[in-house]
Amino acid sequence: MQAIQSPLTVLGIETSCDETAASIVRLHRDQPDGRVEVLSSIIASQVDEHAPYGGVVPEIAARSHVDHLDAIVKRALVESGLDWPQIDGVAATAGPGLIGGVMVGLMTAKGIALARGLPLMAVNHLEGHALSPRLGGAVPFPYLLLLVSGGHCQLLSANGLGDYHRLGTTIDDAAGEAFDKTAKILGLGQPGGPAVEAHARNGDAFRFNLPRPLKGRPGCDFSFAGLKTAVLRTFEALAQPSEQDIADLCASFQLAVADVLVDRTSRAMAAFQPSNTLHRFVVAGGVAANSVIRERLEQLCAHNRFSFSAPPMKWCTDNAAMIALAGAERLSLGMVDPLDALARPRWPLDAASASSTPSHKPGRKGAKA
Repeated sequence: MQAIQSPLTVLGIETSCDETAASIVRLHRDQPDGRVEVLSSIIASQVDEHAPYGGVVPEIAARSHVDHLDAIVKRALVESGLDWPQIDGVAATAGPGLIGGVMVGLMTAKGIALARGLPLMAVNHLEGHALSPRLGGAVPFPYLLLLVSGGHCQLLSANGLGDYHRLGTTIDDAAGEAFDKTAKILGLGQPGGPAVEAHARNGDAFRFNLPRPLKGRPGCDFSFAGLKTAVLRTFEALAQPSEQDIADLCASFQLAVADVLVDRTSRAMAAFQPSNTLHRFVVAGGVAANSVIRERLEQLCAHNRFSFSAPPMKWCTDNAAMIALAGAERLSLGMVDPLDALARPRWPLDAASASSTPSHKPGRKGAKA
């Protein structure tokens, strides 16, 4: 691998779920703080298209990406004030995600790379999240990473680009999925995370005694399926739920999730062995936008003498800026991919741990398998 001179300007494309996104990011790796400029970021949501179905429909998502991605890429170029000769490379999410959508974004990036003679970076969506705090400032390796989103809930030791060691993962549902399912149970609409948080602001978090799965148990794994079921049973037991009942249930659920995340992260902090004396903690993913969870994690870091970093709120959920940044980081080290790079529905950050100690039994289907 041959390092490439800074600064680097990279187009990023993200289509792993129900956001069609493109962004142009400039990385100044030669500067001490590794400064990052987001020159443009366009995100087209598909919320209205999926709303009638109560969740994301993969076929609808993929078709929407096909319909809108070309225009989104063009808008990203226009808003950046740049043209193709000023772009150094193109990055796209190559997995994990809904495979139809992933293929749309990756094939578009391949076409651009071939037509413009640009290097291609096939980016792991999870690594995009792992690097997303750098969109707001320098966060050097190594650090302890809590990646918590709609489809993923993991604790990892982030040692370098492409070098991650899994400390814990969900054995069933992810925290973000539990937020979405809770919102669906309570009829709050989607996206579920912001809806639950908004209602929780007016609720009594101590009214309902919901379970804290795996809290206090050895290890750093997560489980949220039982909590989700408890929300359903609690809601069904309310004869005619009032707005206050719903607010209280949202607040109680949110507190339970925060308690579990803090407990599991505390155990990971005890196990984290950085290569230097600095102890950094990073939280990333859509659930990192939840203010209560973020505050609780900041308190945990202060107690355990870890520094705390999180992406700016606008970069917590799926976006193409984090994919462009991951691509630029890889390009700066000469880590480029061939045009036959594969789209992957599953792609663990720590493939060795996922293979040796899988969190799910063979035969399970779905993105978390």
